[in-house]
Amino acid sequence: MPMRIIPDESEPSAAIEIPLEKALPDYDLERLAQPTPRDVDAILVTQGFRDLVDDARGILTELMCAPPVARHDGGGVLEIDLTPAPHPLEITQLTGAICPDEEESYRPGLWIVLLDPAAPSKSPLPESTMRHISAIAAELVKRLQLA
Repeated sequence: MPMRIIPDESEPSAAIEIPLEKALPDYDLERLAQPTPRDVDAILVTQGFRDLVDDARGILTELMCAPPVARHDGGGVLEIDLTPAPHPLEITQLTGAICPDEEESYRPGLWIVLLDPAAPSKSPLPESTMRHISAIAAELVKRLQLA
């Protein structure tokens, strides 16, 4: 069950759905596939899942910020610009999700909505922003070791 990125057609935002596919012992999330959505609800309220959401928020915030730019000045001196560059994306939602899978069972997952407040309202995100969101989501999955 792969991660999905769902662009909003009438707003400059996109949702990211990341189903948990493997056990995460560090978060006490062992048995993920459940027969009903109600059983997944019991997972979404655990301390382990809340810790996962908190870690995801920290990593996501870090990924959305522009990293320092390192460059040589030609004389062998490395200059690092530590001035934070504003990034237009905002996290408007980060919560748990109930994700159906192919085997008629359900899994917990992350549901993230990112908004570009600098983009025109009532219009979809440009393709370049969608690629950026996709790269952020892929790195988030990698850092949290969700796949």
